[in-house]
Amino acid sequence: MPERTRTDTGTPAESPLGDLGRRLATRRVQLGLTLPEAATRAGMAPSYLKYLEEHPGAAPGRGTLLGLADVLETTVSELAGGAVDLPPGLEQAARSPEFTELGAGECRSLLGTHGVGRIAVSTDSGPVVVPVNYSVVDDAIVFRTASGATPSLAVGRRVAFEVDRIDDAFSRGWSVLVRGHGRAVADSGEARRLADGAHSRPWAGGERELWVRIDMQAVTGRRITV
Repeated sequence: MPERTRTDTGTPAESPLGDLGRRLATRRVQLGLTLPEAATRAGMAPSYLKYLEEHPGAAPGRGTLLGLADVLETTVSELAGGAVDLPPGLEQAARSPEFTELGAGECRSLLGTHGVGRIAVSTDSGPVVVPVNYSVVDDAIVFRTASGATPSLAVGRRVAFEVDRIDDAFSRGWSVLVRGHGRAVADSGEARRLADGAHSRPWAGGERELWVRIDMQAVTGRRITV
């Protein structure tokens, strides 16, 4: 099979409009596949895959979806959005899985530059875990929140931050755990630099102008492969 790691995949020329198109394009780019590569492996013309990615009214048959799901290492349910309200990990464990510890370098690579992770903080009623949009800047986890919101309780405390990826189609995945001390970004220049470089606003919306920084004091990770 041709090597999947490429640097010229980029994003689709036109933003996919429908749910199926967004999922197809997003998964294709995640795997490092160009549109022609994915189409060839799925046995279809690149123009047809481009049509599926860019037209919300596209309704491919189940055979086409099965072929695309195989090429994109996912499931028809995931491509069709049927699992959007379900937690990952519903499939059965694979035969002969391998469990390995990840090195610090690979952990930092998996953390990437931005995404959604979970932060664990202490509250008056006990520990709470909530998701946040985050970035990695200067070897630290940074995210925006609102003063008084649960994530803001990370300020001035030792906290845990976790990111993971679960692949239901192949019963494999990884997780990275960061432990460190949270602090508010008080310097206006630093806060402005973080805001200017942010990939997006927090998905939760609203006014969330408090930047929180977690310096990574300990980073560990695990991977399950087949």
